[in-house]
Amino acid sequence: MKYIINVKEINLYGSHLSIAGGFHKAVERAHRLGCVAVQIFVKAPGVWRTKAATIKDAESFFAAQEEFDIHHFVAHSAYLPNLATSNPSLLERSITDMTEEMQNCQVLHLPYLVFHPGSYRGTTEEDGLRRVAKSIDEIYERLGDTSVSITIETTAGQGTNLGYRFEQIAQIIALSRNKDRLSVCLDTCHIFAAGYDIRTEEAFWQTIEEFDKVISLSRLKVIHLNDSKAPLGSRKDRHEHIGKGEIGEIPFRILMTDERFRLIPKILETPKGKDDKFDRENLELLRSFIRWQKSNQNPKEER
Repeated sequence: MKYIINVKEINLYGSHLSIAGGFHKAVERAHRLGCVAVQIFVKAPGVWRTKAATIKDAESFFAAQEEFDIHHFVAHSAYLPNLATSNPSLLERSITDMTEEMQNCQVLHLPYLVFHPGSYRGTTEEDGLRRVAKSIDEIYERLGDTSVSITIETTAGQGTNLGYRFEQIAQIIALSRNKDRLSVCLDTCHIFAAGYDIRTEEAFWQTIEEFDKVISLSRLKVIHLNDSKAPLGSRKDRHEHIGKGEIGEIPFRILMTDERFRLIPKILETPKGKDDKFDRENLELLRSFIRWQKSNQNPKEER
């Protein structure tokens, strides 16, 4: 099935997809699923070694984008780096790893690298936040001129992980010398698990208003669409299919139909299933929200 995209009505949504077989393979997978936006890793997520993206990799990646008319890609950092750690060797390794990931983003023309701030285990929250900001500055120092934005993801707050309060993210940005280059990724499962209620329309907008007040919606460049297996405030990161968890459908309907989120890449990170079965189901549900809006004869006035 081929999905025809009307540029005037484009709504950026899709899924995190595998780069197995090459970066261009993620574009092919996106086409088969009907994704308009895609998130990828730029290296194997569970290892330290970063294979440098080559000009040949980039050319095949760009060619696939042109062939399938899919052009909105973001990157997610690997799981191992921890920019908040007090362990000097781990911190250096983390900075080096993320610098190499940023270099791959540059080669592949990916505008955002989403990352989790990390854990301050054994020290204080304030010390951890300062280390994250300092590490970000060191990465940009090593890179020199780059257009890639380091994108801080909201987290569920398990253990001593940072990023589960909007104030923590705001502080990292404030402490960085590169604040103009930083952006934010809002994960629906994570903020819910961290204690931000989004289950009703009123609660959703209250949380968005708080985000805007503390961080600013102008920094919101990526959204992760995940329901939650764990309850509100549990501080547990457990992703569930859209509408089948503790959050329900309401915030996802809003995110898919409100004009303010239309051009922000909205990425599924829900369980995959065999042959991307669950991605297909979740994406079709998201499309149904858009169809519902278009068929609604009496849309609510914009807030």
